[in-house]
Amino acid sequence: MPDQSQAGETIGQRLKRLRLDRHLSQRELAAPGVSYAYISRIEAGTRQPSVKALRRLAAKLGVSADYLETGSDLDAGSARELRLADLELAVRLGDWDDVDGPLNEVLTDALSVGDQPLALRARVALASIALEREEFAATVSLLEAALEGEPFAPVERFEIYANLGRAFAGLGQPERAAELFESCIDGVSSAGGDASIEARYATLLSYALSDMGEIGRAEEVVRSALERVGETADPYMRVRLYWSIARLAHTKGRESAALQNVRKAIALLQATDDTFHLARAHILAAEITLARKDVEAAQNHVDQAERLLASGAVGEDLLELKQHRSRIALLRGDATTAVTYAREALELGRAAQPADEGRATFTLADALALTGDVSAAKEAYERAVELLEGAGRWHMASSACRTWGRLLREQGDEQRAMDVLDRAAELGTRASPEGARSAH
Repeated sequence: MPDQSQAGETIGQRLKRLRLDRHLSQRELAAPGVSYAYISRIEAGTRQPSVKALRRLAAKLGVSADYLETGSDLDAGSARELRLADLELAVRLGDWDDVDGPLNEVLTDALSVGDQPLALRARVALASIALEREEFAATVSLLEAALEGEPFAPVERFEIYANLGRAFAGLGQPERAAELFESCIDGVSSAGGDASIEARYATLLSYALSDMGEIGRAEEVVRSALERVGETADPYMRVRLYWSIARLAHTKGRESAALQNVRKAIALLQATDDTFHLARAHILAAEITLARKDVEAAQNHVDQAERLLASGAVGEDLLELKQHRSRIALLRGDATTAVTYAREALELGRAAQPADEGRATFTLADALALTGDVSAAKEAYERAVELLEGAGRWHMASSACRTWGRLLREQGDEQRAMDVLDRAAELGTRASPEGARSAH
């Protein structure tokens, strides 16, 4: 590759630089069919050398014809490959500024010469950026185009299929995500079975099934995967599975089972140096213990998480910690602190997913009710239910409805309270479709 100081050189400028570096005159560089006058015109920029001339001049200068013509020893295909590799690294490091344009240029270039493998990689890199920006439709379009005509390879292309399923879920299409992940699990099994990869797909499938309200089926999928990976599997894989079981049990209100499994995840993580994921496990444990109204245990888990994260808590983790702090203050009857943390959580939630905003609004509603600001609390409950229902978080939406209904009843608004409590019952049924089906 040329030095940065040589960037933008013309062929003539490059020829002159190389000739002078080698202390050659134009006459000394001349060769049969390439006179010194011809060399002079090339260096002056008034003549483009022929392929034959390039080869003869390059041979006398001790460089390749490609280098003399382009400033690089790489052929066009290798240059595209190197450029894409640099862009892929930038994407992995999260350095997305000004990457979209170059990636699209590589994609266009690859398509123009029929380089499908390179085009696939460029689309996958663009899709990774789109997914992080929550541009789910663009992610699906890019990944479906990348996979078109490609053999189904769920083992080798886990990240591609995983991101495609996440994008389906982001579009509110968990059924498509579930169908994809089920196909991937079948594909892994048909390929001889890789328990670790199969378990990763099972975890993703459980999320999709949970979004569909099929919590029981989701638990079955994860428990089956846990049995397959066994005790000798990658501990991180087992952590993911315990984590998934804990979340699913928590969603169904089975807090003892949830706590048992999150403790298993914490025990495995304590044997590693992974303080980040250990902190996140403590955050989940705090959520579960709060549901059990175990204030001291929740406080301990929150303190542990904050200590492990130090000043590194950002995004969803910071939102969770603020919400947990608010809930702890609520259980202790400290309304002022509860409102302060709830408002901070809501500000973070508004920049995240509707479900996160809904949870934060629910927490704020409870805090406002404790302060006696009933009017603001009613509005917050209504908004929380709207957000949570829209995000498919039926169990939490039902819980918010019940709390809202009780507040209305305490205020003497019996008719409105009955309407809201009926809605809570309907949402509760949607949260447990298995139970609803068995009742018919």
